[in-house]
Amino acid sequence: MARKASQPAKKTKTAAAPAIQPLSASEERTWAMLAHLSVLVNLITGSLGPAVALVIFLIFKDRSKYVAFQALQATLFQLVWWLGAWLVLGILWAITGLMSVVLIGLLCIPFVCVLSLLPVYPLVHGTIAAIQCSAGDDFEYFWIGPWTRRILAD
Repeated sequence: MARKASQPAKKTKTAAAPAIQPLSASEERTWAMLAHLSVLVNLITGSLGPAVALVIFLIFKDRSKYVAFQALQATLFQLVWWLGAWLVLGILWAITGLMSVVLIGLLCIPFVCVLSLLPVYPLVHGTIAAIQCSAGDDFEYFWIGPWTRRILAD
């Protein structure tokens, strides 16, 4: 239907996307610290710590390179240590159980018991990372840090 000359054209309003606000230095330190402390979530849930760090990464990746790096690094560190350690320990305990029938497995039990303390390492290291990030220091996990930088550079 044709519009009459006396009728003004309807204006459509388009909502402009809100500008992404960068995080303040204090907020960056807090979120980086929380990403590293997400390793403690594993104590309660068993394995949801990497998911918490990943959510922090996804929310803040466009707002802070520092938080993005620390959160992705915490995610990868937890995946490698928690899931890898539990997989290795499960295999070692299965082998020890099977070999117990032959007495050799009984000799393996002290070795596997000591290795069962392996999941304590990411708890301690993650807490140290959180403390350093809280203080505003840059933190890198050995091997995981450079790997994370390469991922974020691509």
